[in-house]
Amino acid sequence: MTEKRSKRTILASSAVAEDRAFGSVAPPIGLSTTFTWDDHREKPGYDYARRATPNRDQLTSCLAELEGAAGGAVTSSGLAALDLCLFMVSPGDLVVAPHDCYGGTHRLLTHRARRGQFELHFADLTDEAARRDAFARRPKLAYLETPSNPLMRITDLAACAKEARAAGTVTVADNTFLSPMLQSPLELGCDVVVHSTTKFIGGHSDVVGGAALAKDPGLAEELAWWANCTGVTGASYDSWLTLRGVRTLAVRVEAQQRTARNLARMLEDDERVRAVRYPGSVSHPQKNLIARQQKGPGSMISFELRDGLEVGGFLSGLKLVNLAESLGGFESLICVPDTMTHAGMEEAARREAGIAPGLLRLSVGLEEEEDLMSDLKHGLRQAEAMA
Repeated sequence: MTEKRSKRTILASSAVAEDRAFGSVAPPIGLSTTFTWDDHREKPGYDYARRATPNRDQLTSCLAELEGAAGGAVTSSGLAALDLCLFMVSPGDLVVAPHDCYGGTHRLLTHRARRGQFELHFADLTDEAARRDAFARRPKLAYLETPSNPLMRITDLAACAKEARAAGTVTVADNTFLSPMLQSPLELGCDVVVHSTTKFIGGHSDVVGGAALAKDPGLAEELAWWANCTGVTGASYDSWLTLRGVRTLAVRVEAQQRTARNLARMLEDDERVRAVRYPGSVSHPQKNLIARQQKGPGSMISFELRDGLEVGGFLSGLKLVNLAESLGGFESLICVPDTMTHAGMEEAARREAGIAPGLLRLSVGLEEEEDLMSDLKHGLRQAEAMA
């Protein structure tokens, strides 16, 4: 039985000094699309890059060990990873998902369902009664997202996994916001964990990718089979770059959430801010669940300005924090979900989820804390001056 290693050690040692050809310490980049066969009757370990490459296997192994998974697939994007999981459902099967999930996820599920690929039920899975009703419908698959994007609502993964097992439901948990450093969905009973590796895993905003990892070896093999079958596997160079980026995941996450705690506290104390949603806030209504389920609050914050202050005025006052989609990189980014990341949702769905036009989502980076505080305060002063 393989000895369980610490996550910091996994990050620092995965695929290191494994090159037998030249003795390279850092894993080399292998860009070949095809590989030679010794015998036409026996398929080699590597035959064609859509199915497997050394670099993709190295990244898959690293992420699987971090999440406590048997294996899975590295994909071309986070949405490709989620879409890959939908091979488990057929027409007539029910998929349950949170009503306030990421806009791209909501769009994908909605339009797949409209084409008759499965039935779909959106629910507030943070509400116990709604959760029980959802699993009473005996869905084939339940997609879970916690903290939710962008409202930072927390779903009880262990409770969902327990009800899912009783209902014969496969649970797929999106761990993008927290990463394996702060949350372990498979340890809490979920079947599959997915990531947009574009975000915290890669950490440098320079490569798009995703991963779907399963605890059960058979399910992990199925994910890999379907990834090859559908051609959604990630490229070798992208896998190499993502593995290079994930090396610093532990130190990045630690530094980013330390700054985020203080920024959230500053925003909560500012009278120009009406509401702050951050898993590290003492006022968060689910703080007990957060303490039980997460190893830290993370570095994502959402907030709303007080009535009378315009988002445009606030954004115009920012000089350091950039207005852009995505999150989890080394740089601080801010977005307006209503018109940016969640614009793919129909307006009625956004309002039902609680995504207001004035909601702002902040991804805290690695800049000096005092500089970020100064920038946010400048934006607040600008919003006030333009009111």
